[in-house]
Amino acid sequence: MNFKLGRNRPPVKRMMRLRDYRTAVVLPTPPLSCSYAPKAMPALSQMYLNDELGDCVIAGMAHLVGVFTGNAGQVPDQFTADQITGMYSAIGGYVPGDPSTDQGCDERTAMAYWQSQGAPAGSNQIAGWVSIDGTNIQRVKTALWLFENLLFGVELPDRWVNPAPEAPGFVWDIAGPAVEDNGHCFVGVGYDQQGVTIDSWGMLGKITYQAIAAYASASGSGELYSVLSPQAIAKAQAKAPNGYDWTALQADFQSF
Repeated sequence: MNFKLGRNRPPVKRMMRLRDYRTAVVLPTPPLSCSYAPKAMPALSQMYLNDELGDCVIAGMAHLVGVFTGNAGQVPDQFTADQITGMYSAIGGYVPGDPSTDQGCDERTAMAYWQSQGAPAGSNQIAGWVSIDGTNIQRVKTALWLFENLLFGVELPDRWVNPAPEAPGFVWDIAGPAVEDNGHCFVGVGYDQQGVTIDSWGMLGKITYQAIAAYASASGSGELYSVLSPQAIAKAQAKAPNGYDWTALQADFQSF
């Protein structure tokens, strides 16, 4: 199987952290497992050109749009090749037909575009996004349960890509040092006791909690986010009505 990477390190700037909005009220305990994949599989099974281009961040956005729309009771949205390349051009500066411009992009720039313009432009705008502490398993589970997703920006260890996964069911565990040249973006769509179900290159696999702590954290030069769609926020408020200061969170989205 051919594959490409394409995640760049994001610029250093202030981030919204979900933990900053937690109230004194005890949060409801997330279930032992959950999965938002089944209703989104038509979208999650798509490579979205990440076998040809370093557009993994764009592919991750498209996968999450499928998750949000599929779990909102709709037919999950699927992106055309033109829509994928259009977003990659707008966000990463890619010029179709010019390989020298295939330089990847970072997730924060992509999410800012998604919030202001939509994905594709004019639709599926998100309310915002929050940073998640990848070393805290409970927060990882809570964020995924509440908001139906995680977005990983990770520098993969070589053993994860040499050889690369060739079929669903792969497992990424601790495997040596993160490699800066192996920057990759992928999404989390569920979890169980062993780890988080992820989608990368159109295949479902798993990343263990130990690997999340090691690679999707500042110490591993990685990032972990939850992207917040309006539909997901409404569901989260129902799941945890008093667990977070939702008013402050949404106000900050408008000023961030």
